[in-house]
Amino acid sequence: MNTKKILDTYQDSIIQIETPLASGSGFYLEKHRLIVTNSHVVTGLKEVVISSKNMKRRQAKVVYDDPKYDLAFIVTKDLTVKTPLNLASENVHDGDKAIAVGHPYGLNYSATEGIVSKAARLQGELEYIQIDAAINPGNSGGPLLNENGEVIGVNAFIIQNSNNLGFALPFSYVQEALDAFKKLGKNDIIRCSSCLNLVQERLIKDDYCPICGVKIDIAKQRREGYKAVGTIKTLEKILEEMGKDVALARRGQRAWQIDVGTARIEISYYDNGIIIADASLCRLPHEKIKEIYRFLLSENAKMDYLHFSIDDNSIVLSYIVVDSSLEEKSGSFALGRLFSLADSYDDILINDYGALVIKRDDSV
Repeated sequence: MNTKKILDTYQDSIIQIETPLASGSGFYLEKHRLIVTNSHVVTGLKEVVISSKNMKRRQAKVVYDDPKYDLAFIVTKDLTVKTPLNLASENVHDGDKAIAVGHPYGLNYSATEGIVSKAARLQGELEYIQIDAAINPGNSGGPLLNENGEVIGVNAFIIQNSNNLGFALPFSYVQEALDAFKKLGKNDIIRCSSCLNLVQERLIKDDYCPICGVKIDIAKQRREGYKAVGTIKTLEKILEEMGKDVALARRGQRAWQIDVGTARIEISYYDNGIIIADASLCRLPHEKIKEIYRFLLSENAKMDYLHFSIDDNSIVLSYIVVDSSLEEKSGSFALGRLFSLADSYDDILINDYGALVIKRDDSV
C-alpha cells in the first residue's frame, strides 16, 4: 500500500494523547483492547486525555507503565475501528520502507515516509529501529508502519540537531510486554527498570520494588499525580466552579480550551504573568465591515472586564488580567460573562451582520 492508502485505512486507530505536562501519539490494538504509547508521553500519570477520529476527548486510565522500554498501555471503552492495526509478524530489515504516523506539533494525522536505516541499532541495553522518516515532538508513541500497514515499531525519540535520525522501539519488545501484561491479568502494572519484573502497583511500598528493592521513580509519580499550584490552581478552581471539565479543557500546563456553542474560548497563561482568555467568534465578511466596527465599539463602551478586538480578520472577545490581580471572585465573574456572552455574540455577528463562521479542525 502507498502512504496515503495506509493513512486512510488505519487513521481511526491513531490516538492523540495529552497530559498537563506533555502531548503525543498512540495507536489502538483492537486485538488487545489497549492503546500503546510511550511511557514519557503519559508522564507518570494514572489518567490521561485521549481522542481520535471517531472518539471525542475523554479521560482514560494508564494500566501499564514501563519506563525501561518507554512503553505504556492505556485502556478505553467503546472504541471501534474499521480496519484494526496489528503488530508485524516478520523481522524488519535494513532498507525496508517505514511510515511514521502521529500528531507532531499538534498537526493531526501526519504521515512521513522513509526507510529503515538500521534494523537493530543498539542504544543502551535496547535495540531500536533507526529510520530516516521525519519524526518530531508529538510523534512519540505513534506507530511506525511497514508497507503492508503493520506496526513494526513505536516511534520513541530523535537525536537533537540531527537530520532525520529517528528511533522506534521494535514491535518484538511491544509483543513481549503485551504477553507479560496479559499473563498477569491485572491492571496498574509497573516494570521495574532494575530487575525488569512487572510489579502490581498496590504491592509497592514506599516506592521501592518489592522484588529487588530498587526505588521506582514512576511509582512515586503515579502516586502523587499532577497537582496544580499558584495561579494555575486558581484558574482551574474557577473553571471547576463554573462546571467545566478541567482535565478535558487542558491543552498543556498553562493553556485551556473550551467550546461554548459555536464559540471557542482559549485561555493562556504566559511567562510574563499575563492571562489572556480569548473567545474566537467569527471572521469579518467582505461587506458591512463599518457596521460591525460600530457595533463592536458600542459594545466595548458598555462592558466591564471584556473587550472586542480584531485579530487578523477574526473577531475576538477577550478577558485579560495579570496573575497578581487574579482573584477568584472577580475572575469567576469575568470568565462567567465571557462564557455566557461569547456564543450569543457569535450568533448576532453571523446572523445580523453577515460575519463568517470560523472553520475549525475538530478531528481530535
